[in-house]
Amino acid sequence: MTGKATEISELLAPTVAALGLELLGVEFAPTGNSAMLRLYIDAPGRLVGIEDCEAVSREVSAQLDVADPIASEYTLEVSSPGIDRPLFTAEQFGRFIGEQAKLTLRLAQDGRRRFIARITGVEGDEVLLAHEAGDMRVAHDNIEKARLVPDLVALGLAAQPKPTGPDGKRRKTKKES
Repeated sequence: MTGKATEISELLAPTVAALGLELLGVEFAPTGNSAMLRLYIDAPGRLVGIEDCEAVSREVSAQLDVADPIASEYTLEVSSPGIDRPLFTAEQFGRFIGEQAKLTLRLAQDGRRRFIARITGVEGDEVLLAHEAGDMRVAHDNIEKARLVPDLVALGLAAQPKPTGPDGKRRKTKKES
């Protein structure tokens, strides 16, 4: 998160927690004379509903009007994390060990800023990843953006891939023979 997003997150987290929800993170994107402020919320033990988003929007709008942390006009969006959940903190990476994530780094590491890797652990402020080029350690402060890569097959949203042979060509299964 940017400095402004961190400031807004620290301001709003207690308000969101008072509603029985968790503020996962904040995205703040200024553009010219306006800005977009997106809050990601989670509901421990259940799915986030539209009512949750509406309640958070009402409460934080009032708080933002009083505190006035954004000088320009802005659009407020309150969202559930969705299936491609954004990851904002090292603790959140720790919750999803074994899952794949798509990352964008602030500074290139091993010659790359963007890649997909499996989360293998968290040690202090470093995220441990298994990448096609090998294992890597990334300082959490160097992660600009991260989202889980949903397993659409496991979620039942995509078909199981067809079996292939060692040459990569599709093999006939017993049903097809």
